Amino acid sequence: MFDLIIIGAGPAGITAAIYAARKRIETLIITKDIGGQAALSGDVENYTGYQFISGPELAFKFEEHLRKFDLTLKENEAAQEVKRAANLIRVRTDKGSYEARAVIIASGKRSRELGVPGEKEFKNKGLTYCATCDAPLFSGKDVAVIGGGNSALDAAIQLIKIADKIYIINIAENLSADMIMQQAARGSPKVTVINNSRVTAILGDKPEGNGAASNSRSHKMVNAIKIKKAGKEELLPVQGVFVEIGLNPNSEFAPEVEKNELGELKVDPYNQTNIPGIFAAGDVTDVPEKQIVIAAGEGSKAALSVFKYLITNPRGL
Repeated sequence: MFDLIIIGAGPAGITAAIYAARKRIETLIITKDIGGQAALSGDVENYTGYQFISGPELAFKFEEHLRKFDLTLKENEAAQEVKRAANLIRVRTDKGSYEARAVIIASGKRSRELGVPGEKEFKNKGLTYCATCDAPLFSGKDVAVIGGGNSALDAAIQLIKIADKIYIINIAENLSADMIMQQAARGSPKVTVINNSRVTAILGDKPEGNGAASNSRSHKMVNAIKIKKAGKEELLPVQGVFVEIGLNPNSEFAPEVEKNELGELKVDPYNQTNIPGIFAAGDVTDVPEKQIVIAAGEGSKAALSVFKYLITNPRGL
């Protein structure tokens, strides 16, 4: 049994682990991947100490720091259930089961889907949820970025140097991204903003070429999107679609923990949930403003709260 299990290895989870290790708390980290949403970010210009750094570079530095400590790390493993049982917390994953005196849920968020016809069919076939990962694949192509917030504008800015044309499809009347990002995107002649528009379908066809492979349904690629504006539908020819319409919290595996209407875990100022011994930090919680620096700070705070909890509850409650 461990003193602490941390679920997730983004900025919150990694920082919590570092603080826990420095307090000599026997810690297990369970994560599907390392870096979280930070690893999928574009340019990061507001993280203290780094005037300019890319998201993947910052995530690498987090991981590098993490691996200097004596911790047990289970990668490529997903939490499926977290429950309190007697004086301990049980965590069941897709690969096993673990017990600890305390748990920090720092599982972050995942990309929200459009929920339109063609989305699942064309995922990774011209449709993506990660500009940082996939933008280089769309060199010289026309693409659509779906969304109007910071993540959408960040994707559009990354694509300016790569794609031929970039259409920002925004459901609202105006973009909601920070003005500095709007100015950067609108400053390029490649970018066209289409407000008050909703994507209703993702369309595609088979790529050019002959033979059995090109006739396979699995080789169909995006070639257009259908958008609805002012009650009228029209086709917009594009070869790439970047979905950037927000995130959903990864909180389903904690049914006993109280959540808000968005599915975010409710925490008090000490990162405690309504279940003794279960703490939470980062984007998965109801703490306002989802920022890398805030997630890291919340992770450190959660670890310090766990330390106090373990001292005052040497055998649990």
